[in-house]
Amino acid sequence: MTDIRDLIRRETSTTEHEAIRELWKRHSIAEDDRDLPGLLSTLTGDCVYELVQTGHRWEGHEGATRFYGQLLSAFPDIHFDLTDIVIGPQGVCEEADVTGTHEAEWLGFPPLGERLSWKVVIFFPWDPQARLFRGEKVYTAGLPLPDARA
Repeated sequence: MTDIRDLIRRETSTTEHEAIRELWKRHSIAEDDRDLPGLLSTLTGDCVYELVQTGHRWEGHEGATRFYGQLLSAFPDIHFDLTDIVIGPQGVCEEADVTGTHEAEWLGFPPLGERLSWKVVIFFPWDPQARLFRGEKVYTAGLPLPDARA
């Protein structure tokens, strides 16, 4: 685990900022296009996807593949409207309004068949050696989710 003080002390440069921004754009475009290989190409092999408040985790490219397969099956028309973004040497933090029709079970949450709206804040931790994201830490508000720790 990285010491938080090391993250705070990370120096940034225009070149690195641009690399992080461009990788986030590639990731977002691949997600919008449902391009899983393109999306995985933005992630380290040991990436972790985590729904922080529920304890759900998916590890590695196989886990990221399962995460997206489950999410996109449950909400095939999912759409993210970016409302805020911060880019720095630690990675990217974005806030978005999300909408999607809940058509299949997700994380034990039975499908409602209704269009839902919720908020997310997602942190994409940056790996400066690999020059890729180490996954996503996702926080949601307004979407009832089961606790994996229960």
